[in-house]
Amino acid sequence: MTCMTRRSALRLALGATLAPLGAGMSRAASHAAATVTISGFAFQPAMLTIEVGTSVTFVNADSAPHTATGQGFDTGRLGRGDEATLTFAQPGTYDYVCRFHPAMTGRITVT
Repeated sequence: MTCMTRRSALRLALGATLAPLGAGMSRAASHAAATVTISGFAFQPAMLTIEVGTSVTFVNADSAPHTATGQGFDTGRLGRGDEATLTFAQPGTYDYVCRFHPAMTGRITVT
């Protein structure tokens, strides 16, 4: 499976997984975008404030696999160069961690 195929499969899986959870995220097109880079075993930025409808792309720039796993969402395993995009449709605070490295934490505040 190529990186592009893994990304496509991940996006399809995320859409199927997130919809029934009702966590406030969807894969619908949005008016804004932000990026969280995973580098040096840290989410950068670790704290992000966005508006409702903003898409956040998680990009793994580390050689180790990582996830961004939070309240009702999980990017799945991201290898080096992999990415996953989520759209936050509901206001709130979304804390998340890497399932493989629980000391890695982040927070997205949606206004």
